[in-house]
Amino acid sequence: MRIVVRIDEKGRVLIPKRVREEAKVGPGDLVAIYLEEGRICLQPLKSVADELYGAYKVEKWPEDLDEFLVEAVRQWWRGRGT
Repeated sequence: MRIVVRIDEKGRVLIPKRVREEAKVGPGDLVAIYLEEGRICLQPLKSVADELYGAYKVEKWPEDLDEFLVEAVRQWWRGRGT
């Protein structure tokens, strides 16, 4: 796919809707910008949460998730000392 766009006076480029949809990116998403053989390339970046989504199955969520996480971090820190 080749689409021509214009760089505005502030150096911004509007990524056409068709390209955004195909790349599955939207407002607030991060993209890496790099040069490759004289080309300007954009690469969508996924958050760690997006990458891990669904990786762990939970049979039952704890009633107090915040307290559960605090305790998990405490146990992790205790384990680091040994």
